[in-house]
Amino acid sequence: MILIVVKWTIRPEFADSWMERVAEFTAGTRAEPGNLFFEWNRSVEDPNVYTLVEGFRDDAAEAHVTSDHFKDAMSWMPDYVAKSPDIINTTIPQDGWSQMAEVTPR
Repeated sequence: MILIVVKWTIRPEFADSWMERVAEFTAGTRAEPGNLFFEWNRSVEDPNVYTLVEGFRDDAAEAHVTSDHFKDAMSWMPDYVAKSPDIINTTIPQDGWSQMAEVTPR
């Protein structure tokens, strides 16, 4: 699986509406055949920061970055970010989430 984590710092005037703005991009990516997950999270410490956690099958990355919804998002996103996003991109030997062994419900 290709695991990507992207930290987005959004301009303050757009931070509260960011999820609405990325809705079409998110839906398009989640509909891709190779997408395993695509999840946005807002920082509790800085409301202008969102973290995107993405998982793709190993052969799906090229289809993602060449898709129309990706190209469209890349065309407008520079107007909304306060700085270039930070990214972690790696390949790991699994196809989704595992269970954390240290914590289970009582």
